[in-house]
Amino acid sequence: MEVKIIKNRDLYLKRLIALKDSSLIKVITGVRRCGKSTLLDLYEKFLLTTDVKPNAIIRMNFESLEFDEIKDYKHLNQYIVARISPGQKTYVLLDEVQMVLEWERAVNSLRLDNNLDIYVTGSNSHFLASQLSSLLSGRYIEIHMLPLSFKEFLEFYDYKNTENLQDCFNRYIEIGGLPGITEFNAQESLIGVYINGIYNTIIMKDIILRNEVRDPALLENVIRFMSGNIGNPISSNKISNYLTSGGRKTSSETIDNYLRLFEKAYILYRVNRYDIKGKQYLKTFGKYYIVDTGIRNELLGRRGQDYGLVLENIVYFELLRRGYAVSIGSFNEMEVDFIAVKPDVTIYYQVTATMLSDDIRERELRSLRAIPDNYEKIVLSMDKTPMTDYDGIKNINIIDFLTEKDE
Repeated sequence: MEVKIIKNRDLYLKRLIALKDSSLIKVITGVRRCGKSTLLDLYEKFLLTTDVKPNAIIRMNFESLEFDEIKDYKHLNQYIVARISPGQKTYVLLDEVQMVLEWERAVNSLRLDNNLDIYVTGSNSHFLASQLSSLLSGRYIEIHMLPLSFKEFLEFYDYKNTENLQDCFNRYIEIGGLPGITEFNAQESLIGVYINGIYNTIIMKDIILRNEVRDPALLENVIRFMSGNIGNPISSNKISNYLTSGGRKTSSETIDNYLRLFEKAYILYRVNRYDIKGKQYLKTFGKYYIVDTGIRNELLGRRGQDYGLVLENIVYFELLRRGYAVSIGSFNEMEVDFIAVKPDVTIYYQVTATMLSDDIRERELRSLRAIPDNYEKIVLSMDKTPMTDYDGIKNINIIDFLTEKDE
């Protein structure tokens, strides 16, 4: 069997390998074209390097015409059962499975009745809701994929040994981290067409058609507004008032619904505020970040942008990749950009373009200094200075942070 030569996504591949042969169904989620199919390619290649025989792997991609006739769970179940190899573990890899009606019923039945190890991918969080939660509750584990990290970006473009990381980082901000872009060898016009194609597919397939959106133009206005306001406190009323003032009358209820659709398609990620003093989450003025800066730049026409907020966007997704639960900190009306939490770790982060100005330095340090606990506090900036500590608060260069060794 011929296996494609593909770039590694070690962060996610290692997670799959660690879960091999467990009874849990492995559910791989993420925005379209972030690398889910490639991850299954990599995992299939890994399986073939072990004792798994080719006939013990059932691989199906439901975006392929090869499986166009498999429309519902009954057809899916019949197809797989007919191909199970008796007397050995069979590995079932189902790509974009949400296109099969009630697929979770087939997966649940297969899980109960056969010696299978099942992996599924999907590009819309809708397929993790409703019946999946009830039928498979406690029997699946989600592996959430994101576009390339900056470290992965360097590896994909063979920039690993370059000395000019700043130029590479600027390029990362400009074109983003969708893995397929590497195929275009820096052909700018093709990169823009590719990103727009992915965006339009997400909007049409995952949002407008799936949810029968009645006003696609308004939906586009919302995502453009949000792209220009990443990292800013946002309310649906604020968005509604802005669009209404520009001649697009709408309601906060409609805006709330559209924001949820963008979250389900993994384009926008909402981050809630956490009251550090009161030890509770706040319901208002959360922030949103966009999954890929390349998509954002295409939406905004690559015009001027708030560099500090773009850096904040990149740091947020890096913290997610590292397995942190992330919230925005609020303490006595002061803000901490991120609280990153694992079971045994809590870290406060401030993100800024520079700490060289006295005013900015005081602003960024003030909230961290005010917090009375002893959790680690870090400022991330683009500065290259010998100053690595402000009264116990670490000062780390963002590029150094993004390229540091894995935890």
